[in-house]
Amino acid sequence: MSFSDNKLTVGSPAELVTAVPYLLGFRPDDGSIVVVASRQRRIVFAARADLPAPSAPASQLLHLADHLVSVVQRQQPITDVMIVGYGDAGHVDPALHLLDEALTTGGMTCRDLVRVSGTRIFNLTCDDPACCLPEGTPFDPTTSLVAVRATAAGLVALPDRAAVATRFAPVDGAARDRMRAATARALTRLGPVRAAGSRAIDKAGVQAVRDALRQHDGGKLLTDDEVAWLTLLLQHIAVRDRAVELTQPHDGHVTFWAEVTRRAEEPLVAAPAAVLAVTAWRCGDGALAGMAADRALEVDPECRLADLMLQALQAGVPPTVFDQATPTDPGTE
Repeated sequence: MSFSDNKLTVGSPAELVTAVPYLLGFRPDDGSIVVVASRQRRIVFAARADLPAPSAPASQLLHLADHLVSVVQRQQPITDVMIVGYGDAGHVDPALHLLDEALTTGGMTCRDLVRVSGTRIFNLTCDDPACCLPEGTPFDPTTSLVAVRATAAGLVALPDRAAVATRFAPVDGAARDRMRAATARALTRLGPVRAAGSRAIDKAGVQAVRDALRQHDGGKLLTDDEVAWLTLLLQHIAVRDRAVELTQPHDGHVTFWAEVTRRAEEPLVAAPAAVLAVTAWRCGDGALAGMAADRALEVDPECRLADLMLQALQAGVPPTVFDQATPTDPGTE
């Protein structure tokens, strides 16, 4: 994830460890490795990956290191890199050292090399027992000013990665029954518009997106009929792409598209999920972006937007490329 507005500054391994869950949006599980890039002590990028199993061939770890180095190199200019691993020493420490060597070979400076086990931090770059205990240094993230600054900046740390997916989990029960009925009504409504041709659909779709975003920005929840109408029109690629352009990169619009994805009927989920993925990516939430893109492809394996989104995430492409490639829309409201 990229952070173009440089939200957080860290000055110690404990502060770094406290910041990571806020940067990712969730606390990494054991077996994770996180690379954090900074510019003049201000964090501008963070990426997480699963370590290969301890019994995996060494080539898998080498491949992971090469990939992470290439991703970090795309974030230039950066001044230094910090690496945090989670889990037991036997599994994590060799990976930390290997990645450190790979980054150094790639011309980057690794400032901190840290392993987290439970509530203890092990600093692999410091052997001074006066500041870094051999048995690990206890830390309490709840007492850190970093947590306060992260919360003030609007960052959220969920307990684990699975909790991220709950943001756009499908509604069920009575809510699902209502959406099913609303979608049936929207299909009837769509008939005359479809008969009028693709331009009529595009016009209706863009208007539906504008109206829906305006209502959300005004604090009004969309009705089931409004959501159903929107999700049907989003099935047209031109409407979906305009929805991407009209959506702004802020948490409110992430919440909006997560809600539309939750309420959409299963066959219609791919389009709003793909828009959610792009919006989350533009906000620096790589975890949510990746999960939303996966959800879109689960429903529609041919969803090109979701596929491109996953490729961008895998390559570590910064969200700033979106604004550079997207023309300003004078009609955006």
